[in-house]
Amino acid sequence: MGLAHLTVGTSPLDGVGYRLSSQSLQFYIHNYVLGLEGKWATLETKPVTTNKVEQTAVRNTNSLLKRMYKNRVSYFFLMPKLLFFFLFMVVPIVWAFILSFQEFNIMGSTWVGFDNYITAFQSNVFKISLWNTFLYTIVTVPAFVITALVIASLVQPLGKLSQSFFRAAFYLPTVTSMVIIAMVWRWMYNYRFGIFNHIIGWFGIEPVNWLGQSDSALPALMIMSILIPPGAGIIIYLAAMNDIDQSLYEAAKIDGANALQRWLKITIPMLKPTTLYLVILSTIGSFQVFTQIIMMTGGGPGNATETIVHVIYKTAFRDFKFGLASAQSVILFFIIMVFAIFQYRSLRDHH
Repeated sequence: MGLAHLTVGTSPLDGVGYRLSSQSLQFYIHNYVLGLEGKWATLETKPVTTNKVEQTAVRNTNSLLKRMYKNRVSYFFLMPKLLFFFLFMVVPIVWAFILSFQEFNIMGSTWVGFDNYITAFQSNVFKISLWNTFLYTIVTVPAFVITALVIASLVQPLGKLSQSFFRAAFYLPTVTSMVIIAMVWRWMYNYRFGIFNHIIGWFGIEPVNWLGQSDSALPALMIMSILIPPGAGIIIYLAAMNDIDQSLYEAAKIDGANALQRWLKITIPMLKPTTLYLVILSTIGSFQVFTQIIMMTGGGPGNATETIVHVIYKTAFRDFKFGLASAQSVILFFIIMVFAIFQYRSLRDHH
């Protein structure tokens, strides 16, 4: 194993560490072009043994331990939070993974290997819930990100006071409980007195049983998710937009770029890390959609609005099949992980 090592000196006659070769000559010419006259560069290949790599890793580990010991007071104050994190996050996740290989009941547990996973994939209800969840995610995530980006772009040119007003206005529905929002939307979708049927009645269209028909129930839930203002996304985008260097926009104006060109060529590329964060975050949230399902449709009619988390909930707390529910949870975990990795590799900033 070897690493290329570059050294630069002031004269080829310095002697120590310099060798005149075709590679060093190339570097000399390159440096001359860059205005570094008299600087010589030599590309040397020095062997780096595995022991040196291991020694470096050990030094880094020791350095990390030293830093942790130096900041031990800070870690002491973090300890209660870390303790709760391990107790209520790490331990349940590990326990769910172990439980997915068992047939668990109140009288004891039996090790069944991959039977729970096979049962999950053979279940038609679970397959339908997978498809519904994928469809819901594919529709709602782009709508969430694009809506947040457009609204933030419209608000950002305003003054600070106006920005603060719109931040509060758009973020207020986010802090409202999804249970209340779902109850309001269920009333709006009501067949007899809902506002949607009232509006389409103006155009002579017959009332629609939005949540009672298999072909309209899932689209109705998607419309609800799309029309809820993406308050968190707007706040994050506004913060990122305010950090963009204004000299970029001034230079673009001098070059004759109009507002749309500046938005497409400067704003959107500079917001790429923020967009990546929001896409991954909203994807995880969409895969875990649950409250609106149990409040508005209960997974029906039939299985038209079944989602993965709702199926897991029914398997565990209605059918008391905790091993099978754990296997379904592990499957959901790996699906979200694969999507997150794919999105990260697709949208990450390489520069």
